[in-house]
Amino acid sequence: MKEARSPNYNERSDAGIKYLIIHYTGMASGEEALSRLCDAKSEVAAHYLIEEDGEVYSLVDENLRAWHAGVSKWEDDEDINDRSIGVELVNPGHESVYRPFPDAQMESLIFLSKEIIDRHRIKPWHVLGHSDVAWRRKIDPGEFFDWKKLSENGVGCWPRRAQDNIEVSPEEFLSELKLFGYDTKGSNENPVAIISAFQRHFRQTDFRGVLDYETAAILKNLLAQKVN
Repeated sequence: MKEARSPNYNERSDAGIKYLIIHYTGMASGEEALSRLCDAKSEVAAHYLIEEDGEVYSLVDENLRAWHAGVSKWEDDEDINDRSIGVELVNPGHESVYRPFPDAQMESLIFLSKEIIDRHRIKPWHVLGHSDVAWRRKIDPGEFFDWKKLSENGVGCWPRRAQDNIEVSPEEFLSELKLFGYDTKGSNENPVAIISAFQRHFRQTDFRGVLDYETAAILKNLLAQKVN
């Protein structure tokens, strides 16, 4: 692991670290992303950056509050930066040439994430993407990010076999999204964006934001895992 110190941090409260948040950089190269994350004028940082070849950079000490999540919410926590570790993955993102994340990058992420989870006792349903905690404005790490592989390696959660042909109710689905952790305020007026955010993470074959039997069943399965 290499060090490249970022000035974009401040002290945490005593609430404790609860989340691991995964992002992509949305920039052309790792060098460009590293420069921005270490520039005080950008006012953006993360605790770690992982290059596509798997090289890991430590930017902010885990005991400090890095500025990576912005306006965000999960469960009752509205200051996600204060309670999370942020990891940036080098990837050009949707506004450029969005592409799958290389095996070397994913392997480094899995190794690093398991260490972070062990240190801070982070629960599987608290391993999240930027789009989960800030779905109104973010879509990273996106539909190419292999959440299933992470879960298979002990990082985060993934739906098990979902029940087929269950009743689909938009009102019930949004209520269950809130129980799972999503900030559903105002989403009943236009639920497409929040449903799409959920699908980008947990049903990546179709993330148009259309509520169907499979999407509803996946959420019920994830809720059952969280409760049990």
